[in-house]
Amino acid sequence: MNKVLGLSVILAISPLANAADIGAGKAKVETVCAACHGANGVSVSDTIPNLAAQRAGYLETQLKAFKDGVRKAPSMTSPIATMAAIATQLSAADMADVAAYFASLPGASGAAKSAQLPNVAKTSVTFPEGYKDTFTMYHAINFPATKQVRHYYANKVAVQAAKEGKPLPDGSYLLAEVYAAKLDSDSKPVMGADGFFVADKPLLYTAMARGAGWGNDIPAMLRNENWNYAIFALDKTHRPGVNQAECLACHKPLDNVSYTFTLKQLSQAR
Repeated sequence: MNKVLGLSVILAISPLANAADIGAGKAKVETVCAACHGANGVSVSDTIPNLAAQRAGYLETQLKAFKDGVRKAPSMTSPIATMAAIATQLSAADMADVAAYFASLPGASGAAKSAQLPNVAKTSVTFPEGYKDTFTMYHAINFPATKQVRHYYANKVAVQAAKEGKPLPDGSYLLAEVYAAKLDSDSKPVMGADGFFVADKPLLYTAMARGAGWGNDIPAMLRNENWNYAIFALDKTHRPGVNQAECLACHKPLDNVSYTFTLKQLSQAR
């Protein structure tokens, strides 16, 4: 085969040969990807990889693997699940454009870090003072890997809607108390008679709540209707450095169950 003709055939059939639109990739990154990976490809935290100057072919292949389920998440809360939720919303052209944009950027220095995007870093969720007097405890979950147990509470608005089989409306509030489990002499969690780890030291609170207009400023690919998320320290103040985008992406695939992992248990609350 003529070498020039052979090269033309290869380029014609290669999925990476189509000219990517770096400008379109930049727009997509600034809207969604920047929430975690930074608009300049430098991530917002040490736990998220920098993508600046990565090879376009590698990035495009990884995005396709997330979308197709080749890269499977060990749990719904893993970073892979978060990426899968985003990748499923990208077209082949989107993937090529985003990959080309990140590849066009200069590499990041070791200490570089991007600021969180204001519209997803902020949250409208405040701590529900006196929740134990008005909320219902409806579920508990063991987390063996971290030796933790979580106790889940919901306000009356959320409980009533769930029991009636309705989507959780604005005004709903779900709160989880996160505890370190009590450990035995072998450093294994002690199991209670109810099948859940015995709670020992309180660690923090996680919360999700929704109010009118709370989702307006969140990009559509991340938006969970009007839900916002928060993590509170034991003094009930917002824990610094929390990136709400990770929570939004993790819950995004749960639109058919009001964006919650525990809607079934909530509907059975006593």
